[in-house]
Amino acid sequence: MRISNPTAKKGEDLAAKYLQNHGYKIIERNFRKGYGEIDIICLKDNTLIFVEVKTRTTEAFGGVRESISGFKIRKLIQTAQFYKMIHSNLPELLRIDAILIDLNGINKVENMEHIENISQF
Repeated sequence: MRISNPTAKKGEDLAAKYLQNHGYKIIERNFRKGYGEIDIICLKDNTLIFVEVKTRTTEAFGGVRESISGFKIRKLIQTAQFYKMIHSNLPELLRIDAILIDLNGINKVENMEHIENISQF
């Protein structure tokens, strides 16, 4: 794992725990390919799920929803397609989810939202 931002790492750890508690099996974290990164890759109900985690402690740079742009979604799709290509043994059903986390000033979760299927393949 190569996360240098402590807020991002905390968010990804919280998201991973949330997913595990909701029946998802995490198979990889922080998969990187030159053009993109996928924070969490997991399985549930015979579906391969790529999860983008966005964590904010302030809205000074915009809220968590605004941080997932069309450009970001295209990069996620491209990276997910590459991942699936090199892991052909994984399920054919694919989905990209987002977990959006707002932390207060003392790094306590104020809000966590799991949005399924933020983009269609």
